[in-house]
Amino acid sequence: MEENPNQDPSATTAADATSTTTTNLNDLSQDILLHILSFLPTLESITTSLISKKWKSLWSLVPSLNFSYVHFPIYKSFFTTRQFFSEFVDRTLILRPHLPLQKFRLEFIYEDRYGCHVDSWVRYAIRNRVSELDLDFFIDESFHIVESEGRRDYDFPFSAPRNGKVRVLKLCRCDLTLPADMESMNLWSMKEIFFYQIYMTDDMVLNLLKACPNIEVLKLENCYGMENLRLCSEKLKRLGLSSFYTAERELYLELDCPNLVWLGIDCVETGEFCIKNLSSLIEFRTSIAHKTEHYGHWFKVVKQLHRIAHIKHLVVQNWWRKLAAKDGIPKDFLLHNLKHLELQTGYTQYDLLGMAALLELCPNLETMILDPLYKIDDDVSILHYSCISNRQYVQFRSHLLLFSLSCFSFCRRVYQKNS
Repeated sequence: MEENPNQDPSATTAADATSTTTTNLNDLSQDILLHILSFLPTLESITTSLISKKWKSLWSLVPSLNFSYVHFPIYKSFFTTRQFFSEFVDRTLILRPHLPLQKFRLEFIYEDRYGCHVDSWVRYAIRNRVSELDLDFFIDESFHIVESEGRRDYDFPFSAPRNGKVRVLKLCRCDLTLPADMESMNLWSMKEIFFYQIYMTDDMVLNLLKACPNIEVLKLENCYGMENLRLCSEKLKRLGLSSFYTAERELYLELDCPNLVWLGIDCVETGEFCIKNLSSLIEFRTSIAHKTEHYGHWFKVVKQLHRIAHIKHLVVQNWWRKLAAKDGIPKDFLLHNLKHLELQTGYTQYDLLGMAALLELCPNLETMILDPLYKIDDDVSILHYSCISNRQYVQFRSHLLLFSLSCFSFCRRVYQKNS
């Protein structure tokens, strides 16, 4: 074939590159292709079987299943869509060979009549030695408009993982049925538990920790039913508690976890917060809605900082001027080991005084990040705590070992380094 002297050489090069790229996709090893497919919802993964013969059965070998209701085609009615989705999951599990699973994720709007279906899907995952089991029955408020008032949540049988290899368990909007012999279950493989919108009593949490002696990560969000929560674990390394708003009584929280390295307490209405042993803690994060009525909850958490003065990373919101004025912490208290501070703050004179008060406690700070703070209450309503005059200025300690400062506000970033 003769070359066209008028043809643009760059166009030929681009065409060759495109051809090479297309060819190379099919030349990739099966392991790489399976890894790529594992990031797709299962419905889209199955669709790739139309690409070529090589791809025809590739989806069935993917070590993860992700049944996403959001990505499922919408039919004439909500009920028809849900029925077809359930049938799709059933057919997929029948056609898939019984190979070990790394992850099984189900995103579904549950109703009682699908209980047997969900039970069979969970059994399938555990029977195939799934490592991560993720059941999400709350997608978005817009998906739950047609729910009946008497609806019931899916009742997760906690005895099911007894004979499995579940390492990570994620449950959203479920009921938990804990067996009477929960303490003797010995779920040795269970390392991480994430619960969202789950009813749990104090005893249920304690029994859960006893049944999972090797648990290292526990995160509870928007859970309810707890009143006196005493967490005692030598294996726990990361703990997250968020969105605990109790209408009847505030939460009593006690922590005795000597190997905990990360702790997050966000939007938790604590009646009392007690730290017994957090000797290994490195990073502590806490925040709550910035309203005057919530200051007391923030104060109960932050005043325990003297018990974890060894932390190196702190994320907190700026109520420090008010705290300093009320003398809520020991006068000789310093965060000597703190190197990294993330402060949610505004930039009023009140905020700057609070920032200065906090920096007084951090003589060895190296990095500070300032994040914008949404204030529900105006500073004016609490200025009487600080006794600020119009001409008063804010003075920061000059000997701080501050190497970098980052301010995040209105999509702007400012970096400053001192010499």
